[in-house]
Formats: sequence, structure tokens, C-alpha cells
Amino acid sequence: MSKALLIIDYTNDFVAPTGALSAGAPAQAIASRIVELAEQFRAAGDFVFLPTDVHVPGDPYHPETKLFPPHNVRGTWGREFYGPLSPWVAAHADARTVTVFDKTRYSSFAGTPLDLWLRERAVDDLHLVGVCTDICVLHTAVDAYNLSYPLTIHQDAVATFKPGGQAWALDHFKTVLNASLA
Repeated sequence: MSKALLIIDYTNDFVAPTGALSAGAPAQAIASRIVELAEQFRAAGDFVFLPTDVHVPGDPYHPETKLFPPHNVRGTWGREFYGPLSPWVAAHADARTVTVFDKTRYSSFAGTPLDLWLRERAVDDLHLVGVCTDICVLHTAVDAYNLSYPLTIHQDAVATFKPGGQAWALDHFKTVLNASLA
């Protein structure tokens, strides 16, 4: 049995001051903690997955087109990993223990092979970090819960746009999804 860390959507568009949908200072403040956790998992021989939002501007079939401005467009600066995570991924992504993959919905499970990959690797301890706590991290956690993965949310390594959303999501993880808060 093994552990996996999911680093959800930690890109320039969601984190950098000039990102299209930046969660701002709270998201920027967790950069070193995310890299620290990633390195701990990698060094221990556990798995690190980086599900990364990707969009096509003006896509009439995607529900987010009506909700948000264009963001995380493939091949743009906005979709690159933020700050110290970028060189860490460049140095360690190998598809064996550190895997970057596209997602097109809030949940990292929706329309991706993530569940299959976790089961192939006998992952029985799933840890979540990244942005946004009350959107993509939350939807990923709900799907993980429904797939019976034990969850740990690193509250010092998740962030969102507004404090109310952060507090609500952390409470929801604990009281509704039975997740541990680290």
C-alpha cells in the first residue's frame, strides 16, 4: 500500500499576482509548503500527481466559459506551474512517481485516468493540496470520498479567493467527507 499527493491547479493563472483567476497572497504563501510536501512524498518513494486545469478560450461546450474569464490555456504562461513548483516539476516529472496530467473539470477524477492510476499503484492514503480549496480541491475530495479513498487535506497548503470559502471547505472536508486535516 502507498500514499499519493495531489497538487491541484498550482499554476500562474490561479496563483500569480497577474494570473487570470488568482487567489492572490494566500495562494502565493503556500508555495514553499507545497514543494516541501512534494519532495517528502517523492523522497519516500510515494507518488505525486499534478492534475492541471486546461481550457480552450470561448469553448461553447464547457460550462466554465460562462462563469470565468479565459484561464489555464494550453501553451500560455498562465498554465505554467507557479514559483518554486515549476523547477521542482521540471527536475522530477518522470511519469513513474511524479506525473503531470490535464483535467478539464473541477474534479481531478472527472474524465481522467486518475482513479485507475491510484488503484494500479495500490494507493490507500490520498493527500490533497493546491487551489482553490472550495472549488477544485473540494470537487476532487468529494470524488475521492465517493471512490472510498481515505483523505488528508493539508490545510497549510490549500488556498482560495475568500476566507469564508476556505473556512467552509475545511469544515466540509472534516465533517462531511471524514477527511483528516493536517
